[in-house]
Amino acid sequence: MSQHYHFCCMQKHEKELVDEIGRKIKELRKKAGYSSQETFAYDADLPRALYGRHEKGANLTILSLLKILRKHKIKFEDFFKNI
Repeated sequence: MSQHYHFCCMQKHEKELVDEIGRKIKELRKKAGYSSQETFAYDADLPRALYGRHEKGANLTILSLLKILRKHKIKFEDFFKNI
């Protein structure tokens, strides 16, 4: 029983982490002056619909995250500070 409880909590924590990554990605886009997800996605060489889901907390690949961070000129390790 305690194993099941631990697994459920782990999933919740992971979802919160992915949501936080999405919020941070959205914040970076807006700070960079992009009001449109579509324009940013095009400039970052990402599919627009996929990028929109990332901002909403959908799971994303490391490759997608690297493309986003490259566009913002942010190092991978710097992105995860304070998360």
